[in-house]
Amino acid sequence: MTENLPSRLTPYQIAYFKTEGYLAFHQPVLSTEKFKRLKDTFEEILADLPDDFSPEMMDVPHYTFPQLYEFLFDEEVLGLVSPFLGEDIALFSSHFISKPGGKGKRVPWHEDSAYWKGWMEPMEVVTVWLAIDSSTVENGCLKVVPRTQDNGYSEYAPVDGKINVFDTEIIPSQRKANLAVSIELEPNHASLHDGKLIHGSDANTSPMRRCGYTMRYISTRTRFRSDLVGHFQKIFLAHGQDRAGNVYGDPDHIYIDLARTRTKHIKSGH
Repeated sequence: MTENLPSRLTPYQIAYFKTEGYLAFHQPVLSTEKFKRLKDTFEEILADLPDDFSPEMMDVPHYTFPQLYEFLFDEEVLGLVSPFLGEDIALFSSHFISKPGGKGKRVPWHEDSAYWKGWMEPMEVVTVWLAIDSSTVENGCLKVVPRTQDNGYSEYAPVDGKINVFDTEIIPSQRKANLAVSIELEPNHASLHDGKLIHGSDANTSPMRRCGYTMRYISTRTRFRSDLVGHFQKIFLAHGQDRAGNVYGDPDHIYIDLARTRTKHIKSGH
């Protein structure tokens, strides 16, 4: 790893993210060859899923497929988040969400931070949402509500888990859905969003699959509470050095039991 990460963002893009809580990055994130390897890896993982497994729920695949660290630790990816997190970066989590054509589930309005409350201090997570497929309004692209990243802990109510990826949603009076922006992306392009931003996505009723890979990062200056959640969540040093006395996972280790335990604790999907 190099000592300094090259920023991928212009001053305007950095200011836009800080104000709006999200940013669409309409440029290739990875090299053509590397993106092909990532997509091929995803297709192999998808093909091995049990028939009754929802492809929207491919949570923390790096725990069991360590070849994904090639992409998660890639400096082209880290250069998207370093303007906000600095040079010392930890991988917090990753997730494939693949909405099958014609039956991909809706993702309710939510804030990621609401499900991670108490896990870290401060709550500062930047997610890179990398499009594996074309992501459009027709196939259920990510939708965000700009400038809602100041709270992170709205009030939630139950929704139908049979047609939604998870079974709670921010109540209508707090989610400001009328202000939502749809983020359409070409493959290998990405969006960034703050961990406290309100977002969701519609069901995929089109014939085209929609898959994205979420890669989530925190500064190593953030204190991660491994003493509380280390039994189902690990972070990994992606670049630089630790600044808060955190405990990091081993990217050469396969965490099968940890991945199984997470399914009982974590809500997934975007």
